[in-house]
Amino acid sequence: MKANLILTLAVTAAFTLASCKSSESSYKKAYEKAQAQEQVQQQTTEPVQVQPVVAPVQTVTPVTPVVAQDNSDLRTESLKAVGGGSIQAYNVVCGSFKSIDNANNLCATLQNKGYNAIVAQNPATNMYRVIATSSSSRADAVSARDKLRATYPDAWLLLAK
Repeated sequence: MKANLILTLAVTAAFTLASCKSSESSYKKAYEKAQAQEQVQQQTTEPVQVQPVVAPVQTVTPVTPVVAQDNSDLRTESLKAVGGGSIQAYNVVCGSFKSIDNANNLCATLQNKGYNAIVAQNPATNMYRVIATSSSSRADAVSARDKLRATYPDAWLLLAK
């Protein structure tokens, strides 16, 4: 009985292995497909002759840039310098405080960075403004404000009365 079982398994295995054999037509189809792909690649990789187009040269007249003055955050206040220093017409304010100690701390920080900073007081509101730079020219003040905004993004312009 064991012999019949072993013989049956051997015959089944032989038929299974014989049926897995690839046919020659499968290889032929794969070869023809590869040949077709090569021909397509050769057709698309052929060099294309392109004629250069030369445009006529036009002269360009240089334009003088117009500097727009940004006055969107220009405020007007009456100020009085605290502890010395002079206030000009256009001032760049980096901080506003109710406490003079906080204003003096920011002023010292700005002075350590090389600014000619001063503390000014608005007597009407009793607020202390820390002025980083002061200028008689609006364009200079706008330029200074834009540079300061890298460190102090809330810097704004103050026109002193």
